[in-house]
Amino acid sequence: MSYGFRLEVWGDYALFTRPELKVERVSYDCMTPSAARGILEAILWHPGMRWQIDQIEVCNPIQFTNIRRNEVKVKLRTDQIVQAITDGKPVYIDTGREIQQRASMVLTHPRYIITAHFDMTGKASATDSPAKFAAMFERRARKGQCFHQPYFGCREFPCHFRLKDDKEVTEGCYMGQEKDLGWMLYDMDYNNKQDIQPMFFHAILKNGILDLRNCEVHR
Repeated sequence: MSYGFRLEVWGDYALFTRPELKVERVSYDCMTPSAARGILEAILWHPGMRWQIDQIEVCNPIQFTNIRRNEVKVKLRTDQIVQAITDGKPVYIDTGREIQQRASMVLTHPRYIITAHFDMTGKASATDSPAKFAAMFERRARKGQCFHQPYFGCREFPCHFRLKDDKEVTEGCYMGQEKDLGWMLYDMDYNNKQDIQPMFFHAILKNGILDLRNCEVHR
């Protein structure tokens, strides 16, 4: 038996960063499938299951705004940490010296409805079952429980969520319209941990819905 869920998510801002624009961050027009999966995993994650995003419905008009944020321009490298442990010295980033301002083009007042289901994986134990995971997710989503705060692309932009019943009717803001959103990040391929590859698909918003069930994924 297949279990599917509809989760409504909303917030003040969102930044689903385009990988081709890194220094000055620019958001995609819509939530990416990987970001949607991250929200679901924040509510319920288990090695015995994997979320599959079926569609993303855009409920609010796509609107952008520009903001400037203070960001740290460097990252700690593994060799620095190993050397610090060897020398017995503290390792840190001096934010006073390494901080800089960067501009970002973010989405304002985003609201989406994520339709998704999950598949069992080979890491499920003998006591795990689809019915068990479905009951766990439904209970946690209705109570507002999560392992960590879900967010829209960046942790600075948290989102709220609630489980939608099948009887609830939603009126999208792009009914009767078709918008070509171009190439969008679908997810990351982790099959080879030494060579993690991004996957992309051609995103087309039809009647305010991004249908992911039969989309062609390119690596």
